[in-house]
Amino acid sequence: MGATGLSANPGEYRARLAEQDDSQIDAWAAELMRDTAIRRGVVRVVTDFRRAARLGEKDFERVFASGGGAPATLGRDAQGNLVIPSIMLHTLVSGVRSQTPDGRERLVDFLVASFEEFVYA
Repeated sequence: MGATGLSANPGEYRARLAEQDDSQIDAWAAELMRDTAIRRGVVRVVTDFRRAARLGEKDFERVFASGGGAPATLGRDAQGNLVIPSIMLHTLVSGVRSQTPDGRERLVDFLVASFEEFVYA
């Protein structure tokens, strides 16, 4: 994607993502999580990631822990939203890969679902 610029629409973006290797998908997903958390907060990242990756709360907890996140740091905010430390968002990438047979597809789904967010960044 680098030299050709960002895709014009989510469909084109998905097609371009299909051409990337796993390490690039992982890096972009982790960077998107970090950048979104800075601008919009961890709750937004967790909510968006869970939706795109099709993870219930228990599945999310398993993905977080298997990616290297300390289970004791997973909690809820005052409104009851599931939260993790922002510095540990990257663990979701390796966690979803290790805990789901279609981890790459779920990461691509997260990137595509966040297309508008990514364009903003």
